[in-house]
Amino acid sequence: MTDQIQNSASKEAGAKDNVDVEAIRRQIDADFEQTVRQLKDLVSIPGIAWEAFDPEQLQLSAEAVARLIRESGVEDVQILRVDNDGVPGGPAVVARRPARAGMPTVLLYAHHDVQPPGDADLWGSEPFTATERGDRLFGRGAADDKAGIMAHISALRSLDGLLGPDLGVGITLFIEGEEEAGSPTFRKFLQTHQELLRADVIVVADSSNWKVGVPALTTSLRGLVDGTIEVQVLEHAVHSGMFGGPVLDAPTLLSRLIATLHDESGAVAIEGLVRNDDASVDYPEADYRADASVLDGVTLAGKGSLASRLWSQPALSIIGMDVPSVAKSSNTLLPSARAKFSLRLAPGQDPTEAMHAVETHVQKHAPFGASVTFTPGETGSPFATDTSAAAGQRALWALQQAWGVDAVETGVGGSIPFIADLTEIYPEAQILITGVEDPDSRAHSANESLHLGEFKKAVLAEALMLAKINSEGL
Repeated sequence: MTDQIQNSASKEAGAKDNVDVEAIRRQIDADFEQTVRQLKDLVSIPGIAWEAFDPEQLQLSAEAVARLIRESGVEDVQILRVDNDGVPGGPAVVARRPARAGMPTVLLYAHHDVQPPGDADLWGSEPFTATERGDRLFGRGAADDKAGIMAHISALRSLDGLLGPDLGVGITLFIEGEEEAGSPTFRKFLQTHQELLRADVIVVADSSNWKVGVPALTTSLRGLVDGTIEVQVLEHAVHSGMFGGPVLDAPTLLSRLIATLHDESGAVAIEGLVRNDDASVDYPEADYRADASVLDGVTLAGKGSLASRLWSQPALSIIGMDVPSVAKSSNTLLPSARAKFSLRLAPGQDPTEAMHAVETHVQKHAPFGASVTFTPGETGSPFATDTSAAAGQRALWALQQAWGVDAVETGVGGSIPFIADLTEIYPEAQILITGVEDPDSRAHSANESLHLGEFKKAVLAEALMLAKINSEGL
């Protein structure tokens, strides 16, 4: 690991502290076999929040999580839902242990719903039968995010066993039941149960570590805007032989318009977007090519450091087009064509301003005077956390102690839309995004898996962080 990657270490690592690291490590070790067994049981429940799947399985998943939390010693456990236009949302498990007077409260978030398994033939074992192969546990949800649930439960259970009544920090567990379906009732859930979920620190265990052997704290997320761009050039389709030449068809003009969205280097060319080249982490190009399965000979796009292109600069993709398929094509000048864009936003970018910038750009660059219709879609705000604050320092210290190497402060190119809801509704809370995954976890894909050695370290890190907050506060 290069010095660049290790330069984000917590400055507290060498400081004298009040946490018995080795005692907590032994407690986690003693509990780990039970933790893995319970994780396997959770994986066996195909709780999927999509309409096409059996909602009873999702309810069974929530009940299993609630039962595990009760067995861990937390008595105040509820399964709650809120309606979305008359349709019940996914079942969320909320459990609380109030803080002693003067002590902070930490909310521990994860989600129990999972992605559909996809093509079973692509799996090396049954998706909903947790299977150990080597040092990894395979199964849908093994990493995303049932391992996050068990990290919370195991860390709390181990601290209870070690500290007993000396554990005075307040704990709220919030295990969502519809994250993989886009969290459609999340904001309403927060508004309905705002006081129930209020906390000083929010830990979201739904991200990834840098690689096996090196932990990470996710400190930034890109935001998102999307929408459609439609180009129309004719009132109706006409014969390409009789009329082709003086007028270009709509797919060609749409292609020319799409080409203006990036400059010659491949960087996003839309004026007015926030972009930063301030990533302190080195992401080697060879690693990126391997992780993203880039073909040999393909030149990487954009400007600035590779990490900044992934985490702190905008990135625009065309994710769908409405044009006839090759199999159904005919010798016709098509009158209209439509494309859907997805624009990832750098931290610090206002989504409304970004959407306006895209609309201004496509209208300005309408090719050959074609009619361009812009339809805005979804928006999501970017996120950045201050790791110099107390909670961030506690987390970085705990990660260093658990792994034995300094943690990477990493960005994520994707978005976690509900983070924006948390920051808006709880502006005073310190939000930490931690992870149990690694680059080989293949979340959402066939053969999703969890590295069990890394998982144990993630559990230990969370227990150490909670113990540090318990002993020293915020």
